[in-house]
Amino acid sequence: MTLAKDIARDLLKIKAVYLKPEEPFTWASGIKSPIYTDNRVTLAYPETRTLIENGFVETIRAEFPEVEVIAGTATAGIPHGAIIADKMTLPFAYIRSKPKDHGAGNQIEGRVKTGQKMVVIEDLVSTGGSVLDAVSAAKREGADVLGVVAIFTYELPRSEKNFSDAGVRLVTLSNYTELIKLAEQEGYVSTEGLALLEKFKHDQENWHE
Repeated sequence: MTLAKDIARDLLKIKAVYLKPEEPFTWASGIKSPIYTDNRVTLAYPETRTLIENGFVETIRAEFPEVEVIAGTATAGIPHGAIIADKMTLPFAYIRSKPKDHGAGNQIEGRVKTGQKMVVIEDLVSTGGSVLDAVSAAKREGADVLGVVAIFTYELPRSEKNFSDAGVRLVTLSNYTELIKLAEQEGYVSTEGLALLEKFKHDQENWHE
């Protein structure tokens, strides 16, 4: 069993992921989506949380062995990032969505030295916009951002383009392809539902028509 499949199975089991291809959700962006994900739920389940945090540590050690500081995105990446930093005995910081409007006006909380090699932690990647903003903020404050590691990605073409254009490497523990395949195998969706889920991955605008 691969890590990606194990995590996908747990996300479905604890209902961190809901699949409703026949009755889609509406995201804040207005996109009609057959999937809704709330990875904050994983924090409430110790076995799933441990699987994810150990997966983060193994992945970071394999993909970014030179890392010197872990940074979590506010707010979803903060708890995961803090646990990872503790497991790896590394400094931890977190990146606000915007600078504070008082005090020193910091956008990064913690101590990050100029040139320090950073991995940014995120829970979920849809288009990648918010985490790439966090990466830009970290770079402005002098960090050498090695890449982003996230629990899950919807694998949207827009996200892949955004990361490519920004020159930022993304590594995820699990992904949409793995999850919907497992969902069909284990009876969470019908064969017809799976077809709709596959259409969504390639055409977010017209998949439900």
